[in-house]
Amino acid sequence: MKSKRILALIAACTMLASMAGCGDSSSNTDSSKADSSSSASSSTTESSTADSSKSDSSAADESTPDIEGYKLLWSDEFNGDKLDDSIWSYDPHEPGWTNNELQEYTESTDNVFVKDGKLTLKAIKTQKNGSDYYTSGKIKTQKDFLYDKITISAKVPQGQGLWPALWMMPTDEGKYGQWPKCGEIDIMEVLGNDVTTAYGTVHYGEPHGEQQGTVKLESGSFADSFHEYSVEWEPGEMRWYIDGKEYLKVNDWFTAVKGEDDKPYPAPFDQTFYIQMNLAVGGDWPGNPDASTNFDKAEFEVDYVRVYQKESYDTNVKKPEAVLREPTADGNYIYNGDFSDAKEDLTDDKDWKFLLFNDGQGTAEIKDNEIIIKSTAEGTEEYSVQLVQFDQPMVKGKKYRVTFDAYAEQERTMKVAVTAPNQGWIRYLNDTSLDLKTTKQSYKYEFEMKDRTDRQT
Repeated sequence: MKSKRILALIAACTMLASMAGCGDSSSNTDSSKADSSSSASSSTTESSTADSSKSDSSAADESTPDIEGYKLLWSDEFNGDKLDDSIWSYDPHEPGWTNNELQEYTESTDNVFVKDGKLTLKAIKTQKNGSDYYTSGKIKTQKDFLYDKITISAKVPQGQGLWPALWMMPTDEGKYGQWPKCGEIDIMEVLGNDVTTAYGTVHYGEPHGEQQGTVKLESGSFADSFHEYSVEWEPGEMRWYIDGKEYLKVNDWFTAVKGEDDKPYPAPFDQTFYIQMNLAVGGDWPGNPDASTNFDKAEFEVDYVRVYQKESYDTNVKKPEAVLREPTADGNYIYNGDFSDAKEDLTDDKDWKFLLFNDGQGTAEIKDNEIIIKSTAEGTEEYSVQLVQFDQPMVKGKKYRVTFDAYAEQERTMKVAVTAPNQGWIRYLNDTSLDLKTTKQSYKYEFEMKDRTDRQT
């Protein structure tokens, strides 16, 4: 359960832009990174999922459903009155154990309990040494498995600073090296301050690689009712689902020790993993709780956990070949870089995309061969208002040039960067501040790609 955020490529400006590879363009089709149907910030599915809560999940005679093509490995329907210690164990940790989180994970039945057919992980706010102190629950399976289909029905709490998660880690974290080289599979994460959005993520590699998909509900929230979160993990592919609808598919992961060749694919996801469930408080991603957080309702409820497996899996898999974006006729990798297509949809993941985060407010439109961004609130982060274009191919050993024209109605600062959303946000072109003038100025930045080839910058 690692933190995630999106950083700006180009933000809050009026501009013309181009990005060209300065090396031999014929070699730009070579890459060690495979094609994928999704990226960390481009796998969003809009959904109006209906209430999937169960009418009587606590019934003693409840049967676990069969799934065609799978056999049930094990399940926990939480129909008892205490945690089943043949399946689960507590995972206590002191505050600050990871991600600068505030909670202490305890073995107390105040923080972890089974009641009315549900498992509850509860966060509690108390006082210690005159300061706020938080306790919460974290458990993990004593069973591990290699390849499976996991389905978990859960309802998340709402509240600033609350961070429920369902995730998986390898039994032997040292087999390929410590995190992230060992791999991590995040089945679901939701931030308590935005319970309309759920995330599924996979972490791997060195440098840190990650791919993430999101589902944003058009109505209701993940705190209103139970939803089913599922991952199908196979030797050469992983697929994420919410309420049976696929929203992320990944097949191009890797792992390596810095300076060495990649381990044979599908490492690191060719080893046994186990499940973890927890309710964090605070931390780098959600931020800390505030006066609005109601800890009386800080409960992460789980209705069931079911693990299925196929009779067999084909482990003779190969990493898909990479497909790199083709440049335009003049060698530019930025599509619609002259803003000649005024009808381009700035909300989809094709070509330009306008993004707002963390209280940033503004609008964007293409007009008269310019993109005009009006920012009415700068937000709380430097990336709160941004314009990006995904899937730029970065080929190791090549040299690149970024050029654009920009100006503003009044002088202001803008940042430009070329970042790697699937490689832990490595900066191929470092965050660079520039002072926009009221008259159009030309800007040019050059850099050499020294890291491993990355097709999804």
